[in-house]
Amino acid sequence: MTTVKIKIDVSGTMGDEAWRSLQQFEQIKSADFGPQFGSSAACQHPSNTPHLPGEWIGAEIELETPLLAQYAVYHYLKQRRVLDADVANL
Repeated sequence: MTTVKIKIDVSGTMGDEAWRSLQQFEQIKSADFGPQFGSSAACQHPSNTPHLPGEWIGAEIELETPLLAQYAVYHYLKQRRVLDADVANL
């Protein structure tokens, strides 16, 4: 398996709304989103209010091969809320 790491701009959204709004790459084996994959900082706002400007949260996508991972990086980088995507060097 090959891992793609993604930084997602969550500013102005609530909870995992930014993650759920992404168009996922079809060939993924698994995908997880959350601050355990990196973040700009711990959220300093109540959970019932939108994320603040500049906040980002990470995600990890597992794919079968390095070639699929490269295609996935391109796929995610075309999306508005994706700040960065790269194949992880594990």
